[in-house]
Amino acid sequence: MSQFNKNNDISLSTHRPRLALTMGDPAGIGPEVILKALASPELSKNFDVTVVGNRDLLSEIYTKVLVNGNLVPLANPESLSIIDVPLEEQLKSEIAIGVGNAASGAASFTYMEWAIARTNSGEFDAIVTAPIAKSAWKAAGYDYPGQTELLAEKSGTQRFGMLFVARSPHTNWTLRCLLVTTHIPLCQVPKVLTAELMTQKLDLLVDCLEKDFGIENGRIAIAGLNPHSGEQGQLGTEEQNWLIPWLEQERQKRPNWQLDGPIPPDTMWVKPGRAWYGGDDSVKAADAYLALYHDQGLIPVKLMAFDRAVNTTIGLPFIRTSVDHGTAFDIAGKGIADATSMKAAIELAAELASVRLQRKMRTDVHNN
Repeated sequence: MSQFNKNNDISLSTHRPRLALTMGDPAGIGPEVILKALASPELSKNFDVTVVGNRDLLSEIYTKVLVNGNLVPLANPESLSIIDVPLEEQLKSEIAIGVGNAASGAASFTYMEWAIARTNSGEFDAIVTAPIAKSAWKAAGYDYPGQTELLAEKSGTQRFGMLFVARSPHTNWTLRCLLVTTHIPLCQVPKVLTAELMTQKLDLLVDCLEKDFGIENGRIAIAGLNPHSGEQGQLGTEEQNWLIPWLEQERQKRPNWQLDGPIPPDTMWVKPGRAWYGGDDSVKAADAYLALYHDQGLIPVKLMAFDRAVNTTIGLPFIRTSVDHGTAFDIAGKGIADATSMKAAIELAAELASVRLQRKMRTDVHNN
């Protein structure tokens, strides 16, 4: 049964979602966590997964991790379905485990291009991405803020968002946090934030909660921008000038949804924390949280769920999930990387893709 989804009548065995799993930066821990995740006995088998990368590089990691005395089961690359992406031999020779550089950046970018192209053509229903290094992409000549922006560009998507999802191992409560702004300097946040952008992100979040998670008439908590949400203009004027009026308009437009806010950022995460770890406020936590900038959302998310949060790109024509951690070059190949987030990313991608497949089937039946 779905770990993250409230659509409990959905049977994941009805359709087998097809997942493209990119290898990420081959010099980082991506290949290792892929091998660990795909060998995990806890991982559902109700999907088909194909690794997009290089078989020989994956085999090199497999051998290196085994030599280092890894105690966690590893999937043998020879047993996996792999799209062996062609790379120039010179480039492959410059890839060194534990060292992110232009060569590893070029490889990880190429894996993404292949996965997106195959998914756009209908070969896959979802993409799961291992971590990349933005600095390595830049060294290779690819100037993107991250994988999210590349996915949006290549799929022709104008409106998209980064939703972080995690299931508490303590209480089974599901944390969902959407970022309004993502990879921009903090000084640009007040300039970029507008009522129009807030509406776009809220539209995406409501649509995702309804269609992918089966939540209707839910509750969303929305953060303020300034300390104490501006304290009536004493600590910032954005709330008074436009955020509070915008929120009142959205409440009128969405009478079936409870929109709380703007909540002071330092207190907004108290109830989620109690819901995550267990406490009296667990039933009072919202269905989702709207954070206005990167660290406002991701510091609490990573404090609670660093090893199990899933980065989900919403608004794309296909499902995309990713681990919520980086390449960790310093531990690459040592056999100590934690695959919990990768397993969660694979499971969530399969669950959400299954829901979309079955909705499409129902629509096709209805139209016929």
